[in-house]
Amino acid sequence: MNLSNKRIILTGAGGGIGYRLALLLASKGAHLALVERNAPRLAEICNEINTNGGKAVAIALDLTSEGAATQVVDSAIQALGGLDIVINNAGIMDFTLYDRQTPERIAQVININVIAPMLLVRAALPHLLAQNSGCIVNIGSAFGSIGFAHFATYCSSKFAMRGFSEALRRELADSAVGVCYVSPRAAKTALNDELTTQMLIETKTNMDEPDYVAEQIVLAIERGAKEYFIGQPESFFARLNGMFPRLVDGGLLKNTRIARKYAQLKK
Repeated sequence: MNLSNKRIILTGAGGGIGYRLALLLASKGAHLALVERNAPRLAEICNEINTNGGKAVAIALDLTSEGAATQVVDSAIQALGGLDIVINNAGIMDFTLYDRQTPERIAQVININVIAPMLLVRAALPHLLAQNSGCIVNIGSAFGSIGFAHFATYCSSKFAMRGFSEALRRELADSAVGVCYVSPRAAKTALNDELTTQMLIETKTNMDEPDYVAEQIVLAIERGAKEYFIGQPESFFARLNGMFPRLVDGGLLKNTRIARKYAQLKK
């Protein structure tokens, strides 16, 4: 897919990966509707893009608020003159002992990581189907293919998005609307707090730079990929886990014990 002049909704545009993704898409000639709760940060990003000859408009709101999905889609179509691609990138994560995670926080993670993107797709889909073209891009995680200890809620949310992407792709098989699920591995972003980063380092977990992840996401879109897993050996283990989960249980045991040490320090 040629991204020049494509009209794109990008959520989580203020984050480490979202920001780099916004800049890269703009450099490809895409017209962007950037979604982020942090209005000042969003204004900065839009100003940077527009000053450099790109086109970006800000939609500052909480995606979990009532009616947010419809508001985002309507605002994007009005500002950009239409819609071609939706990129669900916004998300939050906790590294913690599951029994210490509050019910309210569990609900918040699921709402932001699963419900909000599903509702955004639902709001956008009639427009994409009416023009019989477009693409839905859901940014998942290696944690959506392998369940990691002390990331129970986050893993659940990413497993859900992988299943949603797969089911919706099959539902839209007779249309020209594509669904792309992109699965990054760990990345060096503010999503990981200090303890999480220390744990990832001790467990020798590969962590990619946000610029690299953004480049891979754009590559997946340009190639029209249905599923795109970033990084080895994580991609291999994701497939191995699907076939032989008990084998992966044993392989992760050492890292699970290291992770528990750090998770117990969480307040």
